[in-house]
Amino acid sequence: MNGPPGRVARRLDPDERYGLRVTLFAVAFLLTAIPFGLLLDQVNRNGTLVRIDTSAARHLHDWVRQSDELVRGLKILTFFGSPVWFYVIMIPATVWVWRRGHLRLAVFLVVTALGGGLLDTIVKEVVDRPRPSLIDPVATAYGKSFPSGHAMSSTFVYGALLLVFLPVIARRHRPLVAGGAVILVLAIGFSRLALGVHYISDVVGGCVLGLAWLAASIAAFSTWRVERGEPPVDVGEGLEPEAAEDLV
Repeated sequence: MNGPPGRVARRLDPDERYGLRVTLFAVAFLLTAIPFGLLLDQVNRNGTLVRIDTSAARHLHDWVRQSDELVRGLKILTFFGSPVWFYVIMIPATVWVWRRGHLRLAVFLVVTALGGGLLDTIVKEVVDRPRPSLIDPVATAYGKSFPSGHAMSSTFVYGALLLVFLPVIARRHRPLVAGGAVILVLAIGFSRLALGVHYISDVVGGCVLGLAWLAASIAAFSTWRVERGEPPVDVGEGLEPEAAEDLV
């Protein structure tokens, strides 16, 4: 096909020079524009989802507050989605890949982490959604509610680390490690709900926006590789498969 549909198909073809970049940007756009847009519309209009959010938050909080052990466990879990923890793991990881001679990977980690944090802050201020108001809350949090910063940051930080270090993980173990990362992100999101500091839509919105930002970061990194005469990113092999020996 030589007409406009054919040109669009070629641009979206991952085998083309910039096909993967365009595909990933398209995925990021769809992740943001469709589900995130629907969530945002519900929040702004106080729609049905928001009413479900409020009821679910109160019932879950009432259940959690009955067990001090459960509350302590949830607070430990939520720590693994906090900014302090991300500094603890991201700074050494960035320094490690930089010292091993992979400046590009270090830049990817820094830009993904800092850019994602900035995006989260901007969206929170624009939406300006208050946090759940509960009687005798078991936990408190500052700032705005939508989207959940813990859910969003967990999504793009753990996703970025997984992609950077995937080449050093044996192929047979990769599904297990990836599955573990997904479970951890979901568990952190649940902890924010159970502690009563976020609504369901906050957590879902954070995960969606985090995925979108991660996809955009991967696309930019893939473009960087292509412009240096290297093959585009294959997410199943990690960002820099050739870095496997250096990162051990």
